[in-house]
Amino acid sequence: MLTEKVHIAVPTAFLKDESLNIQGTISHVRNLYNQGIKSVLISGTTGEQHSLNLQEKIELINGLLLEKELLRNMEIIFGVASIRQKEAEELAKKIRHTNISSVMLGYPPYVIPTQEEALAYSERIIQLSNKPTIIYNNPRRTGFDLSEKSIIQLSKIDLVVGIKDAGNKEKVEQLKNDINRKEFYFYAGGEVNVEEKILNGYDRLSSIAGNVAPTEISQWFHKLVGKQNVSKQEQIKIKNILEQVYKDNAIANVKRILNKNGIPIGFCRSPIGN
Repeated sequence: MLTEKVHIAVPTAFLKDESLNIQGTISHVRNLYNQGIKSVLISGTTGEQHSLNLQEKIELINGLLLEKELLRNMEIIFGVASIRQKEAEELAKKIRHTNISSVMLGYPPYVIPTQEEALAYSERIIQLSNKPTIIYNNPRRTGFDLSEKSIIQLSKIDLVVGIKDAGNKEKVEQLKNDINRKEFYFYAGGEVNVEEKILNGYDRLSSIAGNVAPTEISQWFHKLVGKQNVSKQEQIKIKNILEQVYKDNAIANVKRILNKNGIPIGFCRSPIGN
């Protein structure tokens, strides 16, 4: 199971011609590891996932499999989603026989499956990957919203360990009442309004800003979720970090900051970063 309360959703590195930079991506993960981070999400929530084709995702996994120390000492979560279920299935089968810790299962954008279709898609990917799975519900980006009933049904699968961006306050409260599992977690996607989300029942973080300030963001979130005091100085520091990251396009900002700090994460695929 996944024990870390915070994972960093890392951006994918691309070269200037927008081709995949596997070593750039892994170098950033290694840098986070050297700063004490124990969990990362790769090919997931940064909005770049659907720009990667199946072969690129498999190449990224193959690159990760060479990183024995990282696989041994970190929770590596890999994003699985595709507008075509067959491609998501191929990715799940690839992950099944690796030391990758977990899957974050997202839904295809634009096509808007029915709840029944989404459940069939989810159950098939979970079965094929045979990994602890975080369900990723993101209607703002995909146009599809997983219902309370569907989430509850998926929560009955032992491998399903949590959900990211479950929904509004009322939906989370209802899910908390109806899901009778001690180890089922609610992940906030990013730091925006995270204090309010914690009050609503979120207890874990899929961090964007942690890419540029991993220690500060991790310590801050642990204090918030543990109901510990956050000093005025810490609040000001976090506010400044979040303003740098979340003004306009967060991923473009993260890459700009990382590149400036000597971490070669490269460029975004246009139109992001135009």
